Amino acid sequence: MINKGFVIMILMSEFGFVKNKTSLQFEDHLTTLRGDIREILLELRRFVKSLGDVVIEEVRPHRIVYSKTLNFRTFLDVQPKDDGLAIVIKHGRGKPENALFLSSNKDLEEAKSQISQAFQNIS
Repeated sequence: MINKGFVIMILMSEFGFVKNKTSLQFEDHLTTLRGDIREILLELRRFVKSLGDVVIEEVRPHRIVYSKTLNFRTFLDVQPKDDGLAIVIKHGRGKPENALFLSSNKDLEEAKSQISQAFQNIS
């Protein structure tokens, strides 16, 4: 027999009505980064979120994934490292991905146009 209370709690958790205390937060990734890399990650996040209201951020244990709308079309994968950010820009199914390493503001500025184009192209 199924415990209805348990099922209700799972559904409430999945829809954000109940917070999972073990879930990761974006800020968890910031704690391990040195100052300059932390600022690059924060600026990258601001830029990506400014692309539109349909941007979804999913924080995972070793990376942060950005997608477009609920169909979860990933266009950017960010993996924080000690000396920079390893990113993969995804332009859509069957299209080549661009892997970059950001360790300076100059690197970030050069990546922004590719990220913006990937966001526009992903459907």
